[in-house]
Amino acid sequence: MNAIAIKHNDEIIDLQTAEELGFEGEQIHLDNSEDSLEVLRHSTAHLMAQAIKSLYPDAKFFVGPTVKEGFYYDFKTDSEIGEGDLKKIEKQMLSFAKKKYKIEKYFISMSEAKEKFKDDHLKLAVMQRIPDDIVSIYKQGEFEDLCRGPHLPSIGLIRYFKLTKISGAYLGGDSKNEMLTRIYGIAFADKESLKAHIDMLAEAAKRDHRKIGSEMKLFTFREEVGAGFPIWLPAGGRLRARLESLLFKAHRKRGYEPVRGPEMLRSDLWKTSGHYQNYGENMYFTNIDDVEFGVKPMNCVGHIKVYEDELHSYRDLPIKYFEYGVVHRHEFTGALHGLFRVREFTQDDAHIFCTTEQIEEQIIEVVDFVDKIMSTFEFDYKMMISTKPEKAVGSDEVWEVSTQALKNAMDKNSLAYEIDEGGGAFYGPKIDIKITDAIGREWQCGTIQLDFNLPKRFELEYNGENNDKTQPVMIHRAILGSFERFIGILTEHYAGEFPMFIAPTQVAIVPIADAHNAYAKELSDKLIDINADSEIYNKNDSLNKRIRIAEKTRVPMLVIIGDEEVEGKSVAIRDRRTREQYNLSEDEFLKLIQTKINEVNF
Repeated sequence: MNAIAIKHNDEIIDLQTAEELGFEGEQIHLDNSEDSLEVLRHSTAHLMAQAIKSLYPDAKFFVGPTVKEGFYYDFKTDSEIGEGDLKKIEKQMLSFAKKKYKIEKYFISMSEAKEKFKDDHLKLAVMQRIPDDIVSIYKQGEFEDLCRGPHLPSIGLIRYFKLTKISGAYLGGDSKNEMLTRIYGIAFADKESLKAHIDMLAEAAKRDHRKIGSEMKLFTFREEVGAGFPIWLPAGGRLRARLESLLFKAHRKRGYEPVRGPEMLRSDLWKTSGHYQNYGENMYFTNIDDVEFGVKPMNCVGHIKVYEDELHSYRDLPIKYFEYGVVHRHEFTGALHGLFRVREFTQDDAHIFCTTEQIEEQIIEVVDFVDKIMSTFEFDYKMMISTKPEKAVGSDEVWEVSTQALKNAMDKNSLAYEIDEGGGAFYGPKIDIKITDAIGREWQCGTIQLDFNLPKRFELEYNGENNDKTQPVMIHRAILGSFERFIGILTEHYAGEFPMFIAPTQVAIVPIADAHNAYAKELSDKLIDINADSEIYNKNDSLNKRIRIAEKTRVPMLVIIGDEEVEGKSVAIRDRRTREQYNLSEDEFLKLIQTKINEVNF
């Protein structure tokens, strides 16, 4: 099999560049490996742009990178392009691919590039991002574009692709700039992988948490409230409360103490922490009595203030605080997406203050906590150690010590992990938890962050064994990440068929006639006494319609009550999860529900 690129010093290089510079390295072949798909999808993005340019000659292009979901290109045209045009663009792409144009690379100076593209404001915007005096251009047939590459040797190798969606995107992701058109696509090395992915997308569309959330009346978004601010409806509120209650007990059993910090803190504190300098563009600020305050994007500074409230001894450590902390972060409107990307969310946040010697045991305890929760929800997961990013506080030495401490904890306990270079928080390295859902999609979820920097910046200390003042280590930790995002993931993972222990409503009670309402209410009250929620469907509709309405909410268990049930203190059950129908006495029914909602213990 012929190579499509090589890997030289961990960098993927196209064959033309490798030949011209005399580079040697590991050959990359056309398959579905990560490196190969990077080259294939980048080239498919250019093929899409070539097709768009031929169909819409006035089109101008911004950038067309590969992303986790495949690839996209941002462009501008005076023509109206919608979902219905994607097939036409795909057809044109296939037509070009059959011509098997070579993909060729050449270089020109920055000044030449600016002259060449002087009438293309999007290309000029791209060049503002390029620090070099020489730029590379890739050409295939009559189409060419600024690009670093790498690319395939020929567009003839591109065969299995699909354009997946079209949307708007602000130039450079800034809502102050003009709106561009963005088309997403996916590409694979073989037909079978493409079909499997398309099938997954179709299933994902059925599971879309925004659609299911609306059907189950979990949450809503209202334009007059503001984009990115979810409103939790009663059913969603119950689901959240169940999740919060389970986690509250689990935290207390592990020695965490509940605390709560203010929603806003003076900006001086955010300057001390480094958030102001390194995270300020993601924060909201306001003034009170001519003093600037920052709305908290994270809970760590509040927890530091809790720690500072009293003197601590080494005997007190580890000290663990947790909070369901509401935070606000500035997100571009175009990036908002249901519960997955919002401007206000609640973290299941915790901070552990410990000694250096306690790092390993605390990291392992948190990893065990993660495992307990993710296995309960039937998620597979992997862990990534994320290292120092470009914007960071603290010395390289401290970062090296912190990163090595995480690696040591994982290595000593034979825990597998991957490395995400540059993916750490600005104040310390972290372990990111990536989960895989029921249809194979990967999600970034919880995080465990090791921090020597914030304790130093706030001059935190404890009395050591020899009564010396010692700086503690701070471990930032969120397992779900946020309740909003995690509930969105759970909704799609289970397609709304939540396990009974967190279902918004455990039981739907359907009285056949008005005469059965009193017993329905009596049952509902008894369910509340055992920490189960129910809903009585007794509106003036036919029995079949009320049953259909109840089933649409995906309630785990439906109970029908008629004369026989009232007289015999029993229930007629339709179990949605097991697809069974049966009768139980009231006592048997209540014991069954209690067992099901208590079967999970984090």
